Amino acid sequence: MASGEVTRRFSRGMDVSGRRLVVFDFDGTLSDTIAGIIATARTVLREHGLSGEDMGDLRRLVGPPFPEAFSMVYGYSAEEAARITEEYRAIYNTLGAEAFPAIPGMVELADSLHAAGKVLAVASSKRAALLERGMRESGLAAHFDVYLGKLDDGTDTKPQTIRRAMDRTGLGPHDAVMVGDRFYDVDAATEVGIPCVGVHYARTCEVAELWDAGAVAVAETVGELGHILLG
Repeated sequence: MASGEVTRRFSRGMDVSGRRLVVFDFDGTLSDTIAGIIATARTVLREHGLSGEDMGDLRRLVGPPFPEAFSMVYGYSAEEAARITEEYRAIYNTLGAEAFPAIPGMVELADSLHAAGKVLAVASSKRAALLERGMRESGLAAHFDVYLGKLDDGTDTKPQTIRRAMDRTGLGPHDAVMVGDRFYDVDAATEVGIPCVGVHYARTCEVAELWDAGAVAVAETVGELGHILLG
């Protein structure tokens, strides 16, 4: 966080429709990538000796950055998490376009937001090259102004990616709103000083997670999200 910057929570129900820059998360927000992520993680974790019971709800891996996600959710050391991530990526990178379907109605929403004068960005914890592929194969790339993933597995963070999106568009925190499906998105947005609208249509978490993290609103459908962002 920049010197002198203060993290603050935003009021539930605040009006964000006047904010020009809309920064979206990717997994579970723009694209329904959950099935591919879960299937790949299940294959790799089974090879590391975890049973289905040990794995529990694999949706917990959707949101946090890899390789940290495997440490956060399953308690692996940093070294083991890095090995698991390498194996995960070796499989995930072979998946086809079917692994990156756009959420139904998202292209139409993006076009409506553009028509209303909004600038659209993506800030994802996916690595930049994989995010670019996902944006292309989902058919979303042409409908967004900027899409940025993390640059490395070490020091790059979601708040830094959001800041880069603001820098690239020339719009600051007072002009921006985040849209995401997990508390990680709400936390990252709060850290950089922008409100976050939660989305629950991909069911990647319980809705209470988004409210408890400080989301200003939660959309259950893409249509609801449009009303929140456009007023």
